[in-house]
Amino acid sequence: MRTIVVFGAGMSASVLIDYLLENAEKEDWKVRVGDHKLENATAKVRGRNRGEAFAFDVKNEFQRLNEISEADLVISMLPAHMHEDVARQCIALHTPMVTASYVSESMQSFDEEAKEAGVIIMNEIGVDPGIDHMSAMRVIDRIHAQGGKMIQFESFTGGLVAPESDDNPWNYKFAWNPRNVVLAGAGGSVKFKQEGRYKYIPYHQLFRRTEVIELPGFGRFEGYANRDSLKYREAYGLKDIPTIYRGTFRRPGFCRAWDVFVKLGATDDSYVIEDSENMTYRQFLNSFLAYNPDDSVELKLMHYLKIDQDSEIIHKLEWLDLFKEIKIGIPRATPAQVLQHILERKWTMTDTDLDMIVMYHLFGYELDGERHALESYMVIKGEDRVRTAMAKTVGLPVGIAAKMILNGKISTPGIHIPINREIYEPVLEELEAYGIEFAEREVSYNGY
Repeated sequence: MRTIVVFGAGMSASVLIDYLLENAEKEDWKVRVGDHKLENATAKVRGRNRGEAFAFDVKNEFQRLNEISEADLVISMLPAHMHEDVARQCIALHTPMVTASYVSESMQSFDEEAKEAGVIIMNEIGVDPGIDHMSAMRVIDRIHAQGGKMIQFESFTGGLVAPESDDNPWNYKFAWNPRNVVLAGAGGSVKFKQEGRYKYIPYHQLFRRTEVIELPGFGRFEGYANRDSLKYREAYGLKDIPTIYRGTFRRPGFCRAWDVFVKLGATDDSYVIEDSENMTYRQFLNSFLAYNPDDSVELKLMHYLKIDQDSEIIHKLEWLDLFKEIKIGIPRATPAQVLQHILERKWTMTDTDLDMIVMYHLFGYELDGERHALESYMVIKGEDRVRTAMAKTVGLPVGIAAKMILNGKISTPGIHIPINREIYEPVLEELEAYGIEFAEREVSYNGY
């Protein structure tokens, strides 16, 4: 019997753990699930055969070493900054590891050590990153195999609320980590490539530079650019491509309203607000505006950001109760933490809400002297608040990759992301059995 150890039993781990336990009898696995809250792990295992829950303290190095030493494979569903300590010990103990998170510079630095130890560390095998890599590479490799030359690649993903649960003017609820949503794009300029020219968008302009895309049956989406669209050029075999752009989807109107928070400085996470626990929502908003004892907060905001009184933006801000005297109650909070607190009050999914993952790729290429364009897109809705679209699209690829490693289908040691055909083909094929599949359509090539 082989042992799989899962570190972390948060919401995104639910479908992963189900997948592992559903396959445990056939594959002869024992699945141990550890979380800092034992009740989280117990709830995910649900007393099923071949499953065990345990309390796990990631900071307890002895416990971590003991669990890894007894495992045939480790899956880390911990916060991203904790993966490196796990990976370091996995390499030392010759235990393969799988995670859905981005490869950090520190993680990449383990590559030679992992190769020497003969250990596979598979990263970026969730949804974004993960399914985005695999679905893009499948089409890119197909175009190259036909003799085509890639000249344009755009890719967008959005974790959104499903239409039937969309009941607020922002057309948005938190489908994943709220802190990541609040801090999206902060901390540096965005960079991409357009028609052979390198382009940059500073943070204060990011949410005003958007692209609108319509998907059949699902309506319109607006996308804003991710921080570094150039990161995967070499990995994707697109080193000299003239246009490459990666972004995030929201519904139309979201970005223009979110830009208010950016312009005010409400997404800043670098300093603490004095006496934040006694401040109200209205005072929080007013703290970013010029002093004027005669004008209301509403008037100052509209004047400062040139917003019309009957604008949809004002309606969105009013819906969040930002102009009300509601006490914040969080001591020593940064602006970003206060904003997150305010948003969570209105954007948190209810027990009956469903989420939705939308992914879209645009491939522009030259073939036989002509220019072509192909769209590829996937829309997945959650089943309930446990089997969410996010949990399915993150957890299933992780579980499939773990199975492939244990069965010797992935055998090359080192730090990896899933961009090779021998990885992405079987993973995408199995995902289709779970309803996670892409539609394609030829469109007119219009350049960028």
